[in-house]
Amino acid sequence: MRENKLRTLWANGKAATNAWCQIPAAFAAETMAHQGWASITVDTQHGPIGYAEMVAMLTAISTTPAVPLVRVTWNEPGEVMRAADAGAMGVICPTVNTKEECERFVGALRYAPLGYRSLGPNRARFLGDDYTAKANDTVLAVAQIETAAGLENVEAIASVKGLDMLYVGPSDLGLSLGRGGRMDTDDPTVTKAIDRILHVAHAAKLRAGIFCIAPDYSKAMFAKGFDLVTVVADTTLIAGGAGLRKQFD
Repeated sequence: MRENKLRTLWANGKAATNAWCQIPAAFAAETMAHQGWASITVDTQHGPIGYAEMVAMLTAISTTPAVPLVRVTWNEPGEVMRAADAGAMGVICPTVNTKEECERFVGALRYAPLGYRSLGPNRARFLGDDYTAKANDTVLAVAQIETAAGLENVEAIASVKGLDMLYVGPSDLGLSLGRGGRMDTDDPTVTKAIDRILHVAHAAKLRAGIFCIAPDYSKAMFAKGFDLVTVVADTTLIAGGAGLRKQFD
């Protein structure tokens, strides 16, 4: 099976960058993937990306060294299985609040005896003829912690067998904690929660990830010890072009 280069980076003591794609276009995803990011996430939760568009974007990303990831819309087993069958080498599940919810997510991503994923990888077979035998140890299961309930149950969530990473959704986490939904936050309450998730992940021998938007904040999260940091999104890059337009006002 094709190497999951994120696992290789981590095994070598290195952290990994991640770029986020919300624009439903294979060419845009391919362009992002050619910029040298370690991984690319196709976001089907908050982007207008349908299943066929997701498959096309994964195909485009897979022509580059970047590791293709997918954030599914919800903790729905069928969506998790379809993303993996389409060739995602990691699946991010939003809003995981309890151990039982995490077990449902991880179970959908793992073949028996570790889970209940249905056998039929179809497009994912391009990753190797031995895909079925090696998928459980290669495809990443990433649980997003982004609510007060998820924070309260984070130790139990981290104990789920087959889970690989806790991924912080900082804006929803801040909103759930009553501190406002801000990215790259310096709010003490949210910062304390982020630090707790990072600590719990590493104590459980899991990886830790976080979504950021500014380079300096992203670098600070790497310095904290996060293993995967989302540092940019395609929509953010386009919106950033407003600075150029304003030169013509």
